[in-house]
Amino acid sequence: MAANDDVRDSVKKYYGKQLASSCELQTSCNKSTRPVPRSVTDALSQVHPEVLKRFLGCGLPFPAKLEACRVLDLGSGSGRDCFAFSKLVGPSGHVTGIDMTEELISAAQQYVEYHQETFGYKEPNVTFVQGYMENLKEAGIESGSMDVVISNCVICLCPDKRAVLQQVYNVLKEGGELYFSDMYASKVIPDHLKQDAVLWGEGMSGSLFWKDFISLALNVGFSTPLLVSSNHIVVYNSELKAKAGDISYVSGTYRLFKLPKSLAMSSAAVTYKGTLADFPDQLDFDSYHSFKKDVAVEVGGEMAAILKSSRFSVDFEIQMLDKQEVSSESSAEYCHLNPFFLADKLGSSVKQCSKTTK
Repeated sequence: MAANDDVRDSVKKYYGKQLASSCELQTSCNKSTRPVPRSVTDALSQVHPEVLKRFLGCGLPFPAKLEACRVLDLGSGSGRDCFAFSKLVGPSGHVTGIDMTEELISAAQQYVEYHQETFGYKEPNVTFVQGYMENLKEAGIESGSMDVVISNCVICLCPDKRAVLQQVYNVLKEGGELYFSDMYASKVIPDHLKQDAVLWGEGMSGSLFWKDFISLALNVGFSTPLLVSSNHIVVYNSELKAKAGDISYVSGTYRLFKLPKSLAMSSAAVTYKGTLADFPDQLDFDSYHSFKKDVAVEVGGEMAAILKSSRFSVDFEIQMLDKQEVSSESSAEYCHLNPFFLADKLGSSVKQCSKTTK
């Protein structure tokens, strides 16, 4: 089971043939702890019911300001998020969904025309391709072609996380963003748990220890991950719970940016203009950074670089400050990125979904 091909085949079978709906998963992890913008709820409400039925994600990875963006959804599954993104990016944007499971790709393709007509588009703006997120180039995704990459609880199903993050980094434009929800473990998963097919299918064997994720993202070249939201995952299946032992899990949403290598890091005073329709008074960029309209806030060099180089640049007034950045890789620096701390703080845990509760 430890071999990458064996894991892929097992996960394909688990999601392609064994699961008829999200309620057959043995864990539950699809509740958001953040207020959902009206534009997102409106888009989701227009997704076909059959697509919603087969949704198997663990969160709501819908960042702000997607109009006219080129979006890639890793592990697109039933297509729920892709079709909602189709509405959010508008007719001038485009959404590509990639999944390795032929059954899910075929099922999603059946509803492309339905959503095109529902949204009133002259041409469809969603494409589904079968392929592996560890090799996006082979699937036809060009380097530097995407504004935003989304993923909803599928990277934990992939045995080679470094390859996935590197591929995402490659296909993003400079200033582009990876915004994704995934399962994280409270400690490193021992090797013996990685031999269990059901644990892999549930994301439990493949969940990264959250600190390892932070290190991996930085090594690939991304900005320091920003923790957006988190909630505890409840394992209802008693057999799987016993196998997991003292390992606990959360569903965490992070956002990472591909910053220009030549961009100087300098602190800045930034002022949100209130120009995003869903957030006229305040923009909660992540769980640590909140910007009120017309209120200047001093931010560090990396956040200043994110705001300056990303699609959010026109929504902020940015005044660079003459302050030298002091870098530190101390683990204490990342306490605010711990998804277990945030889930505890919010007092959030997901509700029961599984049919198998005993």
